[in-house]
Amino acid sequence: MRIVFFSSKPYDREYFTAANGKHGHELIFLEPRLALETAVLAAEALAICAFVNDRLDAPVLKRLAEGGTRYILLRSAGYNHIDRSAAKTYGLKVAYVPRYSPHAVAEHTVALILSLNRNIHRAYARVREGNFSIDGLLGFDLHGRTVGLVGLGRIGMLVGGIMRGFGCEVRAYDPVVSSLPESAGIKLAPFSEVMGRSDIISLHCPLTEQTRHLIGAATLEQCRRGVMLINTSRGALIDTPAAIAALKSGQLGSLGIDVYEDEAELFYEDYSSRIIKDDVLSRLISFPNVLITAHQGFFTREALTTIAETTLASATGFAAGGSVTDELVLR
Repeated sequence: MRIVFFSSKPYDREYFTAANGKHGHELIFLEPRLALETAVLAAEALAICAFVNDRLDAPVLKRLAEGGTRYILLRSAGYNHIDRSAAKTYGLKVAYVPRYSPHAVAEHTVALILSLNRNIHRAYARVREGNFSIDGLLGFDLHGRTVGLVGLGRIGMLVGGIMRGFGCEVRAYDPVVSSLPESAGIKLAPFSEVMGRSDIISLHCPLTEQTRHLIGAATLEQCRRGVMLINTSRGALIDTPAAIAALKSGQLGSLGIDVYEDEAELFYEDYSSRIIKDDVLSRLISFPNVLITAHQGFFTREALTTIAETTLASATGFAAGGSVTDELVLR
């Protein structure tokens, strides 16, 4: 099967080429993001492989279907960027990667917490300039602090376990989780309690209409003054202007994000010699108590291997005319 990859990077080529040894698909790697203007590049390809910042709305899916595409392979766990109803209308089948490495994202979450708390990012920059002062780098003991988790899927549970290892009390809110074994050591609590009693809040929920801007001005006012907020899930969970206002007032003590609501035009690209025209992101970058990584939480050897193997296994299953384990239910 011919598969056209959009938004591909050197590491995509490396890991997918290695995994393709036992599948034998024809892999075409393209750097441009998938959009209405670039969909024509997939003409006559039975499958395309898209990433998180590719456009998969109704017009794009229609154009892909008209060009002969029948299968959409998402090399990500998130699928909020695809119009599932349109995919069904145009007779497209969709597969995704719901399980690659929850450990990768969980460990990155904790890395953000540790770096923000102990100002590692600022200390690194100082020392490189010959500044060995530690004024302004004061952190706090994690031991005895309360960590609040919003979402208790595989990643949330792993983060909870790691933070318990630091001696933290862990509280969590998840509307679909009604009970946990005592051995988990995590206390389920209402959303308002998680927000109001936590020193650190970490988001691990999907992006839906109900969770869009879940963290906004009103929510942040419920929090303890100086709370640390971490987001390694989806950028639009946070109302960014509201977070900036909370940072300016001191209500939000620090912010660590691996995702950003308007990241599509920026993340995974090199803007080091260009002007960043996103004023909101530029304002965020200016805060010393904000740490931003460019959606790299998944980026480990193990995760890339699993993503490639799972995606190509789905392609092989589709090519054989059957259903696949990780096929997305369309509606």
